[in-house]
Amino acid sequence: MPNSIWLYRLYDVAEEINLEIVEQSLAHTKPTSRLRISRARLMSVHIPNPPVTVELGEEWIRLGQQDFHARFTGKVYDLGVVSLCMQIILPEGYSYREIKELALSLGEDEVIDRITEDIFKKKLAEVTGSLSRAMVRPEFKGAEEDYILFFFQEWNREWDPVPLLLAESEPVSPQVRRETLQHSFSYGPDDLTIITWASALVYDAAGSHDIPDLLEFALTQLLELRYYDNLLSEEMGKMYGDIEEAEKVTVLRRMGHYRHIMNRLMELVVDINEILERIQNSLKVTEDVFYARVYGAALAVFRTRAWVESIQRKLSLIMQNYTLLSNRVVNQQSVLLELAIVLLFLLEIFLNLPSLLH
Repeated sequence: MPNSIWLYRLYDVAEEINLEIVEQSLAHTKPTSRLRISRARLMSVHIPNPPVTVELGEEWIRLGQQDFHARFTGKVYDLGVVSLCMQIILPEGYSYREIKELALSLGEDEVIDRITEDIFKKKLAEVTGSLSRAMVRPEFKGAEEDYILFFFQEWNREWDPVPLLLAESEPVSPQVRRETLQHSFSYGPDDLTIITWASALVYDAAGSHDIPDLLEFALTQLLELRYYDNLLSEEMGKMYGDIEEAEKVTVLRRMGHYRHIMNRLMELVVDINEILERIQNSLKVTEDVFYARVYGAALAVFRTRAWVESIQRKLSLIMQNYTLLSNRVVNQQSVLLELAIVLLFLLEIFLNLPSLLH
């Protein structure tokens, strides 16, 4: 297989997707399969519910002044994500200079960016149009992630990967070079993986797609964590607004508002904790040390731990507000109970007043 450049677009399209229904829906119209890490030993890479891979055909696309053959694939994840990949096949004998120029164009040319974006939107509609039965709470709120991967089966060790990864034509400082190449991995003489925030380079003489698949999983987790972090920010803003509104009504109505806010907060916390657990357990690398290092580095580069901590911090704040509201409800109930006792006591005195006067 010749060298290629892979453009990724990942979209959050639903809260959850039933992959069994996805297979049933797509199997009659498109080639589908379940993802499997081919080189890993059995159970060394554990995927509880492997995504469904769907072939989306091939076509010629014009990028700049040249036509390229492109191959399209998609993966549907049970987390509610559809990942699309456009593999731009580089012509046989394509030089390093030509690859670098194309990389710069993909990173800077607005016309090319619009072309690729239109293609991805069409492919997304093509996939999701058949999956309405499989999607739970389908909704696209603009949450997406993009990534570029340079995939080589033929790699010259004299080629400089830095300009490709940074889409940079000017020389960079030694510090920038070190930072760009710090997450580099090789298992043998015929492979190389370099991971950065926005791009990666994978050289595999045998053409294995294991590393791209691991990186795509990490990108899926990043997208979901970013989405739910943003969702929590929105819900916290709404929570504070609702509490402020509740303070403006009478005591009896206020307690009803508080209970409504508390019920919604508790449902949100339970749902997010469940989703967070699913995200973190969607793929586990156990016995394969090399794949574990690559996958762990990808999670670190994408700062997934920081997103998890941000979500947990916001969940903690929500629980603190839940406790505060709960205490207010209890206190107000106590005040109302004491008031009711006083009123009953006064009523009893009032009713017994005639007999006391005689």
